[in-house]
Amino acid sequence: MSTRDTAGFSGMAESLQLRSLITQREAGKREGLGLGAAWASADLLCAVFAAVLSLRLTGVAVFPARYALHLGDGSRLGFVAVFAVYVLIVGRVLGLYQVVKSKSFLNEQRMSVQTALIAALMLCGTLFLTRLIYAPRSVVAVAAGGTMLLMMLNRAIWRSLRERRFMAGLETRNALIIGNGKVGHALRNHFLALPRLGFRFKGFITLAPTEGTEGNDEVLGEIKDCVAIARTHFVDEIYFSTPADRELITRVVDEAKVYGIEVRVVPDLYEGLAWNAPVEFVGQFPTILLHHHDFSAGAFAIKRVIDVCLSTLALMVLAPLMLVIAAIVKRDSQGPIFYRAERIGRKGRRFMCFKFRTMQVDADKQLKALAHLNEREGILFKIDNDPRITKSGRWLRRYSLDELPQLFNVLMGEMSLVGPRPPLATEVEMYALEHFRRLDVLPGITGLWQVEAREDPSFDSYISLDTAYVDTWNLRMDFRIMARTLGVIVRGTGR
Repeated sequence: MSTRDTAGFSGMAESLQLRSLITQREAGKREGLGLGAAWASADLLCAVFAAVLSLRLTGVAVFPARYALHLGDGSRLGFVAVFAVYVLIVGRVLGLYQVVKSKSFLNEQRMSVQTALIAALMLCGTLFLTRLIYAPRSVVAVAAGGTMLLMMLNRAIWRSLRERRFMAGLETRNALIIGNGKVGHALRNHFLALPRLGFRFKGFITLAPTEGTEGNDEVLGEIKDCVAIARTHFVDEIYFSTPADRELITRVVDEAKVYGIEVRVVPDLYEGLAWNAPVEFVGQFPTILLHHHDFSAGAFAIKRVIDVCLSTLALMVLAPLMLVIAAIVKRDSQGPIFYRAERIGRKGRRFMCFKFRTMQVDADKQLKALAHLNEREGILFKIDNDPRITKSGRWLRRYSLDELPQLFNVLMGEMSLVGPRPPLATEVEMYALEHFRRLDVLPGITGLWQVEAREDPSFDSYISLDTAYVDTWNLRMDFRIMARTLGVIVRGTGR
């Protein structure tokens, strides 16, 4: 091993030791949050259902009169409650609710079996020692077996659905690899060979300009531009696959934290340097987590359910109105009823956005000739009395009725009911580095900018409000924005 590599390893050791306490605190915050809380709730329901079912199936007198304390139906409730609580406690102790994306299928199933069996043993001990509740062993056995099967089935179905979404390119995580040596290429090949893991390889970053970049289109740049390249390619995780000194790693981690990008190293290269640092497996590759960006997956799952339910209900209720609008658009001017435009969605994903056509068919071709009339600042384009707008288009825009077809985009998972406005590709090409933050979430039919500063011509105001939405998002904010949107529509402030 060269002197340079040895120095790199030493620097990496110091960096890991300095950050280990911070990393452990960040890892601890993940327990019980997001998907962890969702899984805990699901296991609680499984335990309660299995315990109640065991009482029904055995059909025994669970509480004989010979015991001094006879609680009747209250004892049955106590039996169910104690068992369910034990399942949650054991599951948490075993780490079943830690949000570790790379747990293997067999590991999940094994932990589910362990949780149910240990909880059953704890229940037997409690029943024997307290003598407050009497239950035959058959009742406990059925409750444990039912809980075990339900937990295993629940996780198997969820994993299957998740892997199908990954294979379809949905909810994947983009990865950037620092170092294009043997380990870097092995990790790249692993990502490409197993798309079901949910990772998409974006490219390599080199530590030096001469690190084998000739004729390699996968090399995106040098380490000095690492985070900037990561943002423009919507990267979620950066992997160090080659030794680097402490200052370099520190700078990358600090910059990555600002933009919510996770940084990991492949510890096979750093013998003995993974002390006190949490190790997670990405497929068969062990990685050390240097920075974790908290992502409330459970809350976003609820947001998706709300989007699907409300958009479906809205389409059913508004179907007659949409048919009337379609007839008016068709009769008012020649051309198609719908306007289809390519927009940029979450993490740069392109999709076709639908609206009722409110302009002449050749409106896009007239854009250059009208550029000098633009009333907005910076990247945005807007004309108050746009000559391209049709007669029906003016009142459709005024009451935002032209955007009703975007409910189909919401159903397809390309948009949300609430979120930043979906930008054009030409707008994204002119974004500064900090502007890409607004593309970290699904675009929405309505959003904070639409209800706060729709008439404000400032591009900075537009970006700042969208960024504020991304940084402070919660479900309560979405409902407030939707309520305010109704007021904006009634007042007819659109144009």
